[in-house]
Amino acid sequence: MNKKQIRAAKLQRQQALVDAAKAAKRSLTQDEQNEFDTLQREIETLNTEIAAEEAAPTTGTTPTTPTTSAREAEPTPTPAPAVDEAQRAVAAERTRISEISSMCRDFGIDAQQYIQDGSTVDAVRAAILTQLRSTHAPVTSGINITGSGEDEFRADASDGLLLRGGLEVDKPSNGARQFAGMSLRDLAIECLERSGVSAARRMSSDELFSTLMQRQYYNPTAAFPAILDNAVEKAYVEGHRTAAVTFDRWTRKGSLKDFKIHDNNYIAGPVGDFLEVPEGGELKNDKPTDAHLPVRRIKTYGKQFTLSRQAFINDDIDLVTRIPARYAAAARRTINTQCYKILLNNPNIYDGTALFSSAHSNLLTAGTGITRSAVQNMILALSTQKDEFDQPIIVRPGAIIVPAGLAFDVYTLFNSPYIETSDNTQAVNPIYNQYRNLEIIEDPTINALAGGFGNVMPWFMTANSADSAFIEVDYLNGQEIPNIRRMETPGQLGFVWDIYLDWGINVMDYRGCIKNPGVAIDSPLGTDETAAG
Repeated sequence: MNKKQIRAAKLQRQQALVDAAKAAKRSLTQDEQNEFDTLQREIETLNTEIAAEEAAPTTGTTPTTPTTSAREAEPTPTPAPAVDEAQRAVAAERTRISEISSMCRDFGIDAQQYIQDGSTVDAVRAAILTQLRSTHAPVTSGINITGSGEDEFRADASDGLLLRGGLEVDKPSNGARQFAGMSLRDLAIECLERSGVSAARRMSSDELFSTLMQRQYYNPTAAFPAILDNAVEKAYVEGHRTAAVTFDRWTRKGSLKDFKIHDNNYIAGPVGDFLEVPEGGELKNDKPTDAHLPVRRIKTYGKQFTLSRQAFINDDIDLVTRIPARYAAAARRTINTQCYKILLNNPNIYDGTALFSSAHSNLLTAGTGITRSAVQNMILALSTQKDEFDQPIIVRPGAIIVPAGLAFDVYTLFNSPYIETSDNTQAVNPIYNQYRNLEIIEDPTINALAGGFGNVMPWFMTANSADSAFIEVDYLNGQEIPNIRRMETPGQLGFVWDIYLDWGINVMDYRGCIKNPGVAIDSPLGTDETAAG
């Protein structure tokens, strides 16, 4: 088959693509458009080669001026091949469809009716003007400003990855469902073809991965890694939002602008009462006192994860959906654990004394379970605290923090309007009337840090946040969602992401919490022998 015959075959294939689309009353699909464009480039190359061959003189012959008889004997020139006309027809049809589609899109009009009935560009333009005049609307009123097609493609693909990974997507993009069934290989091929790599479908998965890595190195904003970035970011935000933690219900959120030690060591104390000045007497000089307060500082915590070459070939979609969500949740759980370790480990704080101690008047001498008298004693200890200068302050209870297994007792105590007295009669429950709005916080982290069931587990009462700041969790510039970025890592066969967050946890005021040393909590399954039986 010579070059002209090959060109004719490619033109016929182009015409077949256009005819199939017209028969189905639709525009060319993305795959059909890619194939049409590839054929067009190959046809243009063949045209150049054929023209060069026809213009070149025959090798080894000497050009001579033909005689009259020879000229009369020359055959009549043949008309241009039919393939040239077919090529022009296909190109004209393509131009017509493109111009009509663009014009109708600008004015929010369906182009299919004009494409299917063979309307010319001028006829469509006239029809649009007529329609706009009939509605008495200005020409610009029908224009819809939308994002670029590439932006929509990337949004659809990233949401499709999340849907395929089983994550919930709040308001997924319009085309996300079309990508939900695509493998990582299919998505890679789609991205490469859209960027002009026509041979992507014939590549092996290993070749595809190598091509993607090269494009990432030379163009970090290439489609495939950018789509992965979008999916990873949405996944870890969702993981951060749904993490099962409780620390933010009894701590206060703070913000620091840098990693320096913020030394707010001292606070001005009271100026004292005004003294009577007798007639002719002197005003006495008064010097305010000050007191030691904690310092604040934040640190950086993080992890790194990779979509490796093996994971790409194995189509392990979890590495860009569920794994980032788990890392984001892990950041929240780390903060949660650090906050509860302060409660359980009882460290020395800014004044050199253990957080819960008799010196701080925030530790009950004997541990108990959830009883009315225990709650009453903790409320009394909390409300009779004094400030740094031994002045009485008002501290109202805000929450009760208990290990898993005690919340039921708390709800029973606080939600019952009556109590049984010693002489077996019912009396009004004062806790129900005044303190039933206390927040009940149950967290199994206390159980784990205390050694599990069978061990003594403390429980706590914290102050209303408006009255006292007990523990503060500071974030760099107030950002509590982890940062994530894709890294170019030499020698690493894969797409690598760093995920990190900056925070610091500090005890700000020991007056904001009372500790009950607690009692041992038995396992709901009984002893090991009972559970085994």
